[in-house]
Amino acid sequence: MQITYLPADETDIAPILEQSQALVERYEDFSTIDKKEVFSWLRRKTEKRIGEYTRILCDGETAGWIRACDHGEKLELDDLFILEPFQNRGTGTAVLQKYLAESEKPIFFYVFARNSGALRLYERLGFRVRERVGETRLIMEQMPGKQESPLP
Repeated sequence: MQITYLPADETDIAPILEQSQALVERYEDFSTIDKKEVFSWLRRKTEKRIGEYTRILCDGETAGWIRACDHGEKLELDDLFILEPFQNRGTGTAVLQKYLAESEKPIFFYVFARNSGALRLYERLGFRVRERVGETRLIMEQMPGKQESPLP
């Protein structure tokens, strides 16, 4: 498996938005937030920030997208989407290991508390819950130099 990266472009907006909406649909509690408002915000964010996304390719095929945001003291992995055919094949692990190896800053991200598959992956890579955000999300973080956590 060879993973390469390309800058995302306008053609990536629709599939990124589809992945974002599917994730929110699956894990968010719509009794506390307005679904239409959230989806509208996702659209605006994706369209405005498409130049900040990176397309992830696995053996030449689009396998997903990631957006990393430098916050000065820390690096945020804002969006990480691995398409279903590339899940459970080490793709997400390889992408995260790349960012962990290259970053000299602590890395953090938001994750849905009920997304057990993602939580297992992140914990296996040494990320720990730093804080709970509302009822549905967590902030996880890993400090640089800890990426050598053992993998199965």
